[in-house]
Amino acid sequence: MREQLAKIREEAMAKLSAVSGSAELEELRVRYLGKKGELTAVLKQMGSLSAAERPEMGKLANEVRAAIEEKLAEARTEVEAKALERKLRAEAVDVTVPGRAPRLGHRHPMYVALDEMKDIFIGMGFTVLDGPEIELGELNFDRLNAEPGHPSRDWSDTFYFDRDERVMLRSQTSPMQVRAMDTMPLPIRMVAPGRVYRKDEVDATHSPMFHQIEGMVIDKGVTMADLKGTLNTVVQQLYGEGTKTRFRPHHFPFTEPSCEMDVQCHKCGGAGCPTCKGEGWIELLGAGMIHPHVLEMAGIDPEVWSGWAFGFGLERLAMRRFRIDDLRLIFENDVRFLEQF
Repeated sequence: MREQLAKIREEAMAKLSAVSGSAELEELRVRYLGKKGELTAVLKQMGSLSAAERPEMGKLANEVRAAIEEKLAEARTEVEAKALERKLRAEAVDVTVPGRAPRLGHRHPMYVALDEMKDIFIGMGFTVLDGPEIELGELNFDRLNAEPGHPSRDWSDTFYFDRDERVMLRSQTSPMQVRAMDTMPLPIRMVAPGRVYRKDEVDATHSPMFHQIEGMVIDKGVTMADLKGTLNTVVQQLYGEGTKTRFRPHHFPFTEPSCEMDVQCHKCGGAGCPTCKGEGWIELLGAGMIHPHVLEMAGIDPEVWSGWAFGFGLERLAMRRFRIDDLRLIFENDVRFLEQF
């Protein structure tokens, strides 16, 4: 038995000194110290020894166990240290290697056009206002001289939240003109950009959801000439000198006289193409002198004050600004398209 214990100790020490991993270490622990291990098997032979030999063999067996356990602990510490070193080497970062530049986003072309418009109007002394997309029908229609049943409501009288048709998704940002007349001191110079909703069919220049920039000036002695001069100046600053525009008579219930302004098609230069539907021009905005009754409903004396108002389509501004030939591209979020700007 003495020889067996000595052999177990010698073999265990040798193998534990050469162990390379935690799995092998556990295998050696079970082999020598487990319930069915070699040392346990030797100790089961203690019953065959004489009473005089048992104490000496028991002491020797305990010494062998203690030596193997100590060596196991040393080997475990060494294995864990080597594993940590390998992990640190694998995860090491070379700070001298050039890093990867993060991919940055950029502004949407429509908002580039919007910011440019804001800068232009702020430079002219206008105040930029923001208002709710869920609006009262009274402000969206009635206070703009379009009472229930008025023909002008047919193409935008939609998207209501209640049966009484009092609350709706605004079809224009014109209600901000009413809010400005009710709350701002005279004279007034304001623009109100925002998202609006109409039951338009989707095509190259229309969408049921789009953006507008409404503007209004109320002062003493304001005329149609001031309106045309201002709009032409805005378009020239936005699109460059020499941009061609035209004004056409039109009708809006809240302006009188009224007009629409077109810009020459950027795609065909006025020759006619699918973008401008063969007309050579793209409608950009509606405008006109504020109807006296609209001023009266806001408590403003039309005999003293006059004003004009306009409404741009922001998507059409961006189309002309960046020579985009289809409005749908602005809403489709195709990265290949957006990365061009």
